Amino acid sequence: MADLELYGTASCPFTRDAREALEWKRRPFVEYDVDLDADALERLVALTGQRAVPVLVERGRVVEVGWQGRCCYIGPATGTAQS
Repeated sequence: MADLELYGTASCPFTRDAREALEWKRRPFVEYDVDLDADALERLVALTGQRAVPVLVERGRVVEVGWQGRCCYIGPATGTAQS
């Protein structure tokens, strides 16, 4: 596991801002897109108890939810199989 993890989505502008800030500071991190990675979404909810991004996790501890007080909320999965 990486020391610093960023949980977010490609569509969230605050995730983009958080990513850019980490890159600017040259902080190495692993990014998880919770829209594409169901396991990452489960970890996010287990860590925070909510479905908001971006979330920064350092050494397994949540250090920041949202970016500068702003976040995007991830809705429940909407696709269901129809026969």
